[in-house]
Amino acid sequence: MPFRASRRPFAVFQKSLAFSVMAAIGFAGAFYSATPVKASEEFEIEISIKDHKFEPSAIKLPIGKPIKISVKNLDPTPEEFESNDLGFEKIIAGNSGATIRVKPLQPGTYIFFGEFHMDTALGHIVAE
Repeated sequence: MPFRASRRPFAVFQKSLAFSVMAAIGFAGAFYSATPVKASEEFEIEISIKDHKFEPSAIKLPIGKPIKISVKNLDPTPEEFESNDLGFEKIIAGNSGATIRVKPLQPGTYIFFGEFHMDTALGHIVAE
């Protein structure tokens, strides 16, 4: 009788692998959908850049809410809107805008600046 390898162990492995992958996807989907952020829960603020200065340059924001920052660059030249404290940087072309979303803030002061014009483009956020 010739030797034949059984295909059954591979089939069992294949089924258990498929089950594990599906369980992981299901768990990840349940976790992701369990913490939705609704647009109505976001706190929105608008900032403009004119003559390489932010307006407003001092902003008070609430703690514990996601933040949506809409930035309009009214200058003809680009500016890099950046914050090391908040962990973002975004180049905004001249005469255009951008939206930056920030996670809920803890109480404190957060600095933002325009990297291309750091001598004039400075501002801060106070979260309380």
